[in-house]
Amino acid sequence: MTEKILVPTDGSPQSDTALEYALEEFAEQNITLLNVIDPVDAGYSAPVGIPGGSEEWFENAKENSEAMFEEAQTVADDYGVTLESATEMGRPAQTIVEFAEDEGFDQIVMGSHGRSGVSRILLGSVAETVVRRATVPVTVVR
Repeated sequence: MTEKILVPTDGSPQSDTALEYALEEFAEQNITLLNVIDPVDAGYSAPVGIPGGSEEWFENAKENSEAMFEEAQTVADDYGVTLESATEMGRPAQTIVEFAEDEGFDQIVMGSHGRSGVSRILLGSVAETVVRRATVPVTVVR
């Protein structure tokens, strides 16, 4: 029986759709949101090169994560569900798979993709990697 559901979120429309799917299908189970802060993204922001810039980038990423969780909880309130949440640092696909395994999740529900354009092609699909490496069922929502 599926009791613990992990929903990785990055604030994209696809991850929002995955959350809504999880709320509709698994409202009686424990649903946890996971936001992975990718340190590679720090290399793409301007303030990283200046002293203290990486700390500022990380604090902003954590604040964005909390804002995503608050928005998601607003959606979950319509279903009468209280979400749990976690923020981890690392490569998204690897971190999602390891977190699901370490925390004993029964299923992962995630969006088909969060990135768009060239970065999606160059960086590969996080969802595809999670599907290949996860030891639990993965539902990919389009």
